[in-house]
Amino acid sequence: MYQTTISSQYEVKLHAQIIKVFHTSGMKLHDNQLGSKVYSNYQRIALRKFTAELIESKWPRWLGLKELPSKSVLHNWLAKWNLSCLRNILSNIVAKIKLSLMAIDATGFDSFNRSRHYEKRLRDFGVNNIKMPFAKADLLIDTVNKLVYDFVLRTKPRHDVLGAKTMVSRLKHQGILILADKGYDSEPLHELVAKKGNLMYAPVRNFHVKKPGGKHRKRCSQGNEQYPQRNIVESINFSLKSRFRSLRSKLHYMKKREFAWQIITYNLEKLSQNSKSLLYVLWRAIILDRAGYSKGLNTGLC
Repeated sequence: MYQTTISSQYEVKLHAQIIKVFHTSGMKLHDNQLGSKVYSNYQRIALRKFTAELIESKWPRWLGLKELPSKSVLHNWLAKWNLSCLRNILSNIVAKIKLSLMAIDATGFDSFNRSRHYEKRLRDFGVNNIKMPFAKADLLIDTVNKLVYDFVLRTKPRHDVLGAKTMVSRLKHQGILILADKGYDSEPLHELVAKKGNLMYAPVRNFHVKKPGGKHRKRCSQGNEQYPQRNIVESINFSLKSRFRSLRSKLHYMKKREFAWQIITYNLEKLSQNSKSLLYVLWRAIILDRAGYSKGLNTGLC
């Protein structure tokens, strides 16, 4: 029989989130029953984040590793699961989160791994002015929990509306307001969002006409008080770029898998941080409440 469940004995929020993702994905602990079992699927999911810190951390003991994985082993793991499997893991992470307000935006990532210092030096000497590959990522995020719900990565320049249509067509929730910038001012995109039972707001571009065409674009011309919340997606873009500066894979489908792992890692860390911050808020409220009660006793107000 294949083992499909594991338990945690360490009070680490991120570890608990990783175990939860493994259980909800429905994976087996080992794909083979009689072959080598050096690493389990649960360990493969967890080690996408902690490769650089394994030697100096407690994660090898927490994960029950028999040996530390090498670079080639991690590359083989990246090729093990296709993009549909990774999207399934991502959807399981955000499956039980209630959505009410979302935002969509596109950003760019360097699609090569070279030294920026020597690249600048070469340009200063007029050498190697070849334009390097570039990847464009469209993100659909939850503005309340600051989680990435869906993404589209393209290795060639494409219009923002194309990525938005792909993500909107995959969206299963209804009754959601999606915030976007002027790049998503498209009546067909509005109609697709409305067909899925949601609503989108995007500022109308100035085409020097008195009345914009389309009922949804006319609605957007009146403004929306929640539009400042769209800036949250810009913060998430900056956070992702701070975590990894470029995509290191060479093949286009491996770039998409690498980016998917980065999104999964970001969501797991954000969920663990949210639980910690919630505990901190509760702890602070209790402390302030007790301090106010004590002050009331001293002043005779209670």
